[in-house]
Amino acid sequence: MGPRVLIDATAVPADRGGLGRYIEGLVPALDRAGGDIAVACQRADADRLARIAPNARILSAPTTVAHRAERLAWEQTGLPRLAEEISADLLHCPQYSMPYETSVPVVVTIHDATMFSDLDVYGTERGDFIRSATRGSMEHGTRFIVPSRATRDELVRVLGADPTKVDVAYHGIDMAVFRPPDEAERERVARRLGLHGQSYVGSLGEMSRRKNIPELIRGWVGAVADMEHPPALVLAGPATGDPAIAEAVSEVPGHLKLIRPGFLRPADLPGFMGAATVMAFPSRSEGFGFPTLEAMACGAAVLIARRLSLPEVGGAAAAYTEPEADSIARNLARLLSDPARRRALSEAAHARSREFTWTRSAQIHLQTYAQAASAVASSS
Repeated sequence: MGPRVLIDATAVPADRGGLGRYIEGLVPALDRAGGDIAVACQRADADRLARIAPNARILSAPTTVAHRAERLAWEQTGLPRLAEEISADLLHCPQYSMPYETSVPVVVTIHDATMFSDLDVYGTERGDFIRSATRGSMEHGTRFIVPSRATRDELVRVLGADPTKVDVAYHGIDMAVFRPPDEAERERVARRLGLHGQSYVGSLGEMSRRKNIPELIRGWVGAVADMEHPPALVLAGPATGDPAIAEAVSEVPGHLKLIRPGFLRPADLPGFMGAATVMAFPSRSEGFGFPTLEAMACGAAVLIARRLSLPEVGGAAAAYTEPEADSIARNLARLLSDPARRRALSEAAHARSREFTWTRSAQIHLQTYAQAASAVASSS
């Protein structure tokens, strides 16, 4: 058995998000692989983690960690103490930051490094925090895990990271959850969205400039405005109040339908993504691209930006665009007018999505843990 690893999952937000999907995919895979793991989490998450990882030791952190400032303070002092209490050999901090004073080596997951190069798409507070946390972790951490080669290359480029200490572990996907939907699932989601048989272009994720939503809206308008039966645009995900999005929405012609349903239930995601004529993710800033992979697993024809990690996910099973509105309009129009290409992409996307497994990701994590533990042992 390898080193005993304490994973800090206390930063998982209530809406789960990308970090929640990472933890809930990785921890059970590590458990199945025989890893000696303990997980520190918020009390609300303890029962669920215990169910999906029955051999792992689940440890509830103080209730105060539900608040960001208190969680960060506990990370610096309480987390190292907890590692000592359970005789952990290693800490895994899965969200940028880490404790700077600890008696055990630390592996840190860096999900995205574009906040250093795309300053205009990160809010000041959020961007400043992630940049500061990343710099601190790169200085104090033992080894690093990233979800794509693009993220590794950005860390090397902007922070001078040692590439031999940065391991690429692609995320996996739960094929029992994300799969091509049946007709009943398609119809249920269409009714809830009020589509009444209208086709649609879909997108899923944070409604922000980081996800390039203003340019997607304008690109969709350019692609469909002159069609006799234009598809709607459905933007599912949390609103951010970004004025650039409000401006793009205000430009949408009155005869086009733009739907913003907010969060969709997990049970509705296969029906939403699998029934879309096209799922579009023209993001400028992506460390991996969970929604792209999930849409592919649901059998969607996807249109993605040829930027950073997205080509690593899409491969030859996706259609591509540049992130500007005119390019999105041109490439989206081509895809909408070509049913045969969409069918081919749908089949290829589903097949490619099966290559991304949590089992494979867990094996890379276990190798990283072993390297981190041995590196510290050999230097002492």
